[in-house]
Amino acid sequence: MTDLSTEALHRIAAALERMAPAPLNAPDFNSAGAFMWHADPDALVPVSHVSRVDLALLLGVDRARDTLLANTTQFAAGLPANNALLWGARGMGKSSLVKAIHADVVEAYPGLKIVELLREDLPSVGRLLGQLRGANERFILFCDDLSFSHDDAHYKSLKAILDGGIEGRPDNVVLYATSNRRHLMPRDMIENERSSSINPSEAVEEKVSLSDRFGLWLGFHPCAQDDYLAMIRGYCDAHGVDIDDETLRAEAIEWQATRGSRSGRVAWQYFTDLAGRKGVAVAM
Repeated sequence: MTDLSTEALHRIAAALERMAPAPLNAPDFNSAGAFMWHADPDALVPVSHVSRVDLALLLGVDRARDTLLANTTQFAAGLPANNALLWGARGMGKSSLVKAIHADVVEAYPGLKIVELLREDLPSVGRLLGQLRGANERFILFCDDLSFSHDDAHYKSLKAILDGGIEGRPDNVVLYATSNRRHLMPRDMIENERSSSINPSEAVEEKVSLSDRFGLWLGFHPCAQDDYLAMIRGYCDAHGVDIDDETLRAEAIEWQATRGSRSGRVAWQYFTDLAGRKGVAVAM
């Protein structure tokens, strides 16, 4: 080999090294209790303050609360635990419950971290799991408002967490996802694929069975009026907002009537308005 060709190869090798992405630094998981995963470039970004509601203020979801709390405590203690899908009515506290339970359990198990993964970043989940695998901490991987459309292939990436492939899901990672849909895709799309498929039973099996891979299904349903009013009273008592029961009832019912729905989110929106009118600052 001539000196010229050797020199050219060295230049090519050097150029390739410059083009290659730098290896990620090992995350400092002691820097925070919560992290956001960002892809392209990959990074685990610490979250210094998590917006959440105290667990005691989440009313009307007792069964889901107790089940998810027990599962999370098992996981934090190093015991077997299931991935969980929280599905159902909008505004009934699905994501709030995940964040509140993490805050409750982390007091006894400070090594428990929560990492939020956006749906659009699902294709990068393998790289994220590589960052978490082998760490001393334990991680709730949180994917909020998860759903898939007819031509959406992101669900295939989700299987890396639920099934784990050859390597398997890391023992120190569990997935909690929220969705308005029990099967993570619209019912009309399921029916359309069944009706137009040569083999209807297999047409949507891959997508529909995705939800079956969650060990826990926790349903959330529209709340009763008594629960709705109790939520608001709980917020008022917790934040020092003074209002008599009769006025609160009349205003809160009128508020939900203008929204056309009754939920935990609507209860919080009314309370936010009330606290503002009363001149009370509310810290989340």
